[in-house]
Amino acid sequence: MKLYGYFRSSAAYRVRIALNLKGLDYDQIAVDLTGGEQRGADNLARNPQGLVPTLETDSGTRLTQSLAICEYLDERHPEPPLLPADAEGRARVRALAQLIACEIHPLDNLKVLKYLTGVLGLDETAKLGWYRHWIAEGFEALEALLVDSSDTGAFCHGDTPTLADACLVPQVFNARRFECDLSGYPTIRRIAARCDTLDAFQRAAPGAQPDAR
Repeated sequence: MKLYGYFRSSAAYRVRIALNLKGLDYDQIAVDLTGGEQRGADNLARNPQGLVPTLETDSGTRLTQSLAICEYLDERHPEPPLLPADAEGRARVRALAQLIACEIHPLDNLKVLKYLTGVLGLDETAKLGWYRHWIAEGFEALEALLVDSSDTGAFCHGDTPTLADACLVPQVFNARRFECDLSGYPTIRRIAARCDTLDAFQRAAPGAQPDAR
């Protein structure tokens, strides 16, 4: 398999975690988001949205959207599972994952930040204020969902990593990169710290990637 991504892309980071948790081999091909390579003809042919990641399967099929890729991997390679066995558990994990991947991340991703400072003319202070506002709003809800549920264990759901953790860790990484105040989210910090002790998460971290700089 080939994974087209970028070392600091949250979406690519999620897929790297999933691949590593599954113990799957894959080659990485870097797409430089800061240099605009995602809008080049080659990447648009793989991913018409001009985004990463794209996973090229061993059969040559190209898949996009990180959550869809992770669920594909879970279906093709069921062990260890990224989703619980019970329907309620699967719904909860998907809800936690989507809160991050569909609610928080889209407002704070690179193309949005570039639009804020480019087309709208916001300065760096205003951009950071935007970023930190949406992290705080999303993390407040996520923290409440984790604290209020007996299904939360060492990880977001139970005592083994799931799709929710694969989404959580990249978002925490980015929040720290932009110096967001995470003191009010002890459960999020605890789970992220537990994930960071695992080899699958360590090897997926941005600093461990071939294109890291």
